[in-house]
Amino acid sequence: MDPYSYPSSEPRFNLHLKETTPRWLRYAVSFPTAHPTRYEENNTVRGEYLQPRKADRAPLAILLHGIGDRSIIPCKLLARALVKRGIACFILYSVFHSSRMPEVLRNRLPALTSEEWFEGYQISVIDVRQVVDWASGKAEINKEQIAAIGISLGGFISAIAMGVDKRIRAGVFLVAGGNSEEITWKSKSRAIRMGLSCTEAECHHIHSYYPQYLAEVAKKGFENVIPVKGCFLTDPMTFASYLRNRPILMINALRDGTIPRQATLDFWEACGKPAIIWLPGNHVTIWFSYPLISRKITSFLRATFGV
Repeated sequence: MDPYSYPSSEPRFNLHLKETTPRWLRYAVSFPTAHPTRYEENNTVRGEYLQPRKADRAPLAILLHGIGDRSIIPCKLLARALVKRGIACFILYSVFHSSRMPEVLRNRLPALTSEEWFEGYQISVIDVRQVVDWASGKAEINKEQIAAIGISLGGFISAIAMGVDKRIRAGVFLVAGGNSEEITWKSKSRAIRMGLSCTEAECHHIHSYYPQYLAEVAKKGFENVIPVKGCFLTDPMTFASYLRNRPILMINALRDGTIPRQATLDFWEACGKPAIIWLPGNHVTIWFSYPLISRKITSFLRATFGV
């Protein structure tokens, strides 16, 4: 079972130049999703592409925001910082952004059904992979130097996309983690539990099978193991065995009440204990440390890709 597969086809990306500076070009981008749904709003993917003017075969960072529209702001700030250092950037607007979410879902967010959440993950991961398809054919991008940078829910999606697609060579995951049972029931954010179809006891029983599932995934591959429940396939922990010994940077908040510290540590350990930075603040106020976050991400990508 591989919910993140999609029919291969020639990428049909539309680019419109929106901004010109001495150091970069900014384009508005749209393309049809390879996983269309019954909601027309979902089916056109939107984004922004920042191309450095003077870089030859530049690395590419694909940036993914969290739930809602405000988390696109740090993506835009990071993209401008990175493009100045010779790294091309693609800011992807996911189905959890108001520009792509139909009103019937937007009015209920975050109280979506488990099926709606699952489909949201599917579309988002496939969108990332389609950007990689497109980037692999661009002369100004080095297809061997593609990274995913994700914030909160975008960090979950980035981790899954990197796990299923080896063309994504590096990952930066901010205020994210793994172990969905821990996150669901230990998070201080009640919004995470809205729309759940199971009780805590039922969830605990289902996840009693999760360690064995992870062992089988590591041995056989996730696409060859049937999960007890679909949520196993939207948990970054499921894909951690694919991320071990690969370039990863995790940046987390010391007082994050949304993503419990243990959920972050569980995912970090499952990934082979990659570089991790703990900063003051919570899930939102961590961005008061934006200058440091920007420097750390820029240094990590430049070192990883030898820029």
